[in-house]
Amino acid sequence: METEAVEQIPEEQVVEQQEQPIAPAPVAARANAPTDTEAVEFCKASYARIQYELSKVVVGQNDVVQEILISIFTRSHALLVGVPGLAKTLLISTLAQTLQMSFRRIQFTPDLMPSDITGTEVIYQDPVTGEKQFKFLPGPLFSNVVLADEINRTPPKTQAAMLEAMQERRVTVGGTTRDLPKPFFVLATQNPLEQEGTYPLPEAQLDRFMFLINVDYPSEEEELLIMKMGTGMKGELPQPVLTAEHVMYIQETVKSIPVPDHVYRYAERIVRCSRPKTPAAFDFCKKWLSFGAGPRASLSLIMAAKAHAMISGQTYVGCENVAAVALAIMRHRIAINFTAQSEGITPDDVVRKILESVPQTEPLA
Repeated sequence: METEAVEQIPEEQVVEQQEQPIAPAPVAARANAPTDTEAVEFCKASYARIQYELSKVVVGQNDVVQEILISIFTRSHALLVGVPGLAKTLLISTLAQTLQMSFRRIQFTPDLMPSDITGTEVIYQDPVTGEKQFKFLPGPLFSNVVLADEINRTPPKTQAAMLEAMQERRVTVGGTTRDLPKPFFVLATQNPLEQEGTYPLPEAQLDRFMFLINVDYPSEEEELLIMKMGTGMKGELPQPVLTAEHVMYIQETVKSIPVPDHVYRYAERIVRCSRPKTPAAFDFCKKWLSFGAGPRASLSLIMAAKAHAMISGQTYVGCENVAAVALAIMRHRIAINFTAQSEGITPDDVVRKILESVPQTEPLA
């Protein structure tokens, strides 16, 4: 059962790819220290190189790649939603090859149990003394990067075990709590089709993901290139770019980027005006929404905006950085009502209208 559900990149493949040495990171950043220009340049260059390595295998999807990397650089998780065949799994597995960290893939199925992903205790007999004792066999969650493939196809009990690990970054098995490795990321995929027999994630569990990333169809030129790459000779393999130490360094660099007060207020305004039963809500939010985003959306907007600024080479955060990440952060944290559905309004439409209505050109009072 567990063997069929989990895939791991062969160690030989990782060794073969280590032809180019990975550059060391600059001096470690401190969360409360002023952002160092060298650190930001290192992060920007690392982001550009990862994009280049991914382009050897995955065509297009630049926005998707950006949002996935922002979630990694902010110590968060992401959920990718798209129809089959859009390279969601291929993208994540290729990304894992560019990060010199442990990677496991879990194929979620209706019969998957929590112990299949967290690990279990078995009775082990010492071959010399014959003494029997319990031994913990770690599950696939004990990896740096975990691909939760089709997370909506497993029962709520297993989903809860996964989401608890995402939030707490540790699991409890047999009364013993064990920490997961650092860094730890969950990149989940979900198929919006064939909803019969699935277990959709409740809103409270969706809120654990920083981003809900919509993976769309490729353009005409991209699809033509996909056909040529997929039916021709095997191309280059992606090379490792970052190690676990590099990723944790980038996470500290993101924390150190300063945010002006008016940017905090801009992010706050975006979130608070989405709550239909509050005085701050816009009229269209009161008309179309049954509930709005919570405080976790505010935190995610600021952290994602910091990472967006960093990969752009900025040592500061502006309102434009918040606006750039707001759609993927807000779309799964608001709920449209029947009125919006009858008018063909989607959560994305509401978020875009909020961004149009909240000014970012001058500090908010």
